[in-house]
Amino acid sequence: MNALSRRLRLALTVTAVLLLAGGSLGYVLHARHREQPPGQRADASFRLEEPGLYFRDTAGGRVARQPGAGLPRVTGGPSCDRFHTAGDHALCLRKLPGVPARTEALVLDRGLREVRRVTVPGIPNRARVSASGRILSWTTFTTGDSYNTAAFSTRTAILDLRTGYLIKSIEQIPLTLGGARHHDSDVNYWGVTFAADDNRFYATVSTRGATHLVEGDLRAWSAKALRENAECPSLSPDGARVAFKKKVSDDPRAPWRLYVLDLATMREQPLAEPHSVDDQAAWLDDSTLAYALPGQDGRTSDIWSVPADGTGPPRLLVPGGSSPASVG
Repeated sequence: MNALSRRLRLALTVTAVLLLAGGSLGYVLHARHREQPPGQRADASFRLEEPGLYFRDTAGGRVARQPGAGLPRVTGGPSCDRFHTAGDHALCLRKLPGVPARTEALVLDRGLREVRRVTVPGIPNRARVSASGRILSWTTFTTGDSYNTAAFSTRTAILDLRTGYLIKSIEQIPLTLGGARHHDSDVNYWGVTFAADDNRFYATVSTRGATHLVEGDLRAWSAKALRENAECPSLSPDGARVAFKKKVSDDPRAPWRLYVLDLATMREQPLAEPHSVDDQAAWLDDSTLAYALPGQDGRTSDIWSVPADGTGPPRLLVPGGSSPASVG
């Protein structure tokens, strides 16, 4: 082979390699683009550093901020089906396309940059971040899509950002019910809420046809039932009370009522919200709760607030919103 032929073959080989490399790079970039379309990401100017009420805007599915009463909402957050934020992090749950149902749990920092991504089975249902922002929990429906039926199953995870340790399901936590260890294949947990020490937590457990408020200990890896008929707990900022929804009727259209439980006395107080609340309420401060109710069109939801002591009427905070979280 003469020198000209060798140079020609070398040039063809180099060209082929470059084309292959370029094609691979293009595929990688396309795949990354496909994984997180622009509509799902937050705008560069939208961050969690401004005070206000953050929530999911039901019109577009993106996180928005209500700076204050009478002020226009600020849009541009990421697309989420469920959202919560506290401390230095936020949790965004998204339902992925396809069958079977899967959920993408995105952990974001205050600039809404991705910190961690976890894919789990089921439909997004509940999302919570501890006050410090270091412990997160989410619940998905793995069977069914409503608590108001016997044919449902949930999976609840807890993620510790301090260690990176993920508990994919808390169903195996040793449970004390009625003073004795409880074992049953029908145990379901949902609606975790964290204490300020990032160790103690509260949640709902369902077993043998009843729901219970449980108190859990992450370090000791144990849980005990405190009382029956309490769902979707939310611990107050001062750690003294738990808001929850209580089943008060067998009417499937209005089964629940919003209550607050004093943990020291175990006395419960019904709140002035007359409608059935199927939500994990959020504390705006030590005296006020926010929650979502179905909108008048039956397709969207609105965010309402009510005093936590049972006095005062409900007040509309945000039309067309859900997943409220207050940032001071």
